[in-house]
Amino acid sequence: VQLQASGGGLVQAGGSLNLSCTVSGSTFSINAMSWYRQAPGKQRELIADITREGIDKYAESVKGRFTLSRDNRKKTMFLQMKNLKPDDTAVYYCAANIWVDPVDTVSKDYWGQGTLVTVSS
Repeated sequence: VQLQASGGGLVQAGGSLNLSCTVSGSTFSINAMSWYRQAPGKQRELIADITREGIDKYAESVKGRFTLSRDNRKKTMFLQMKNLKPDDTAVYYCAANIWVDPVDTVSKDYWGQGTLVTVSS
């Protein structure tokens, strides 16, 4: 099982970017999916997550500007980022809690490799 994040890049303040995260490999069930970010010199922080049923939550720092969605059939999660600020500059990581095999007793967390978002002022 692998997670592939994409969509990062350079954007001016006030601009928009769309990130995506796709799960590849055989899975039984993909539970919650999340986006984290880590700015230079700072700890990684959770910014948004979404349940399998589509219930989303956001950190206060991005609420109202970021929108999270997912397509369960495509095993893909999307993060729409609007009105970006220089403080949003970070490496963005996706994560997912996945039940790989129905015979497993627990699900596990998997991480993508990160995609860099740079917002210039």
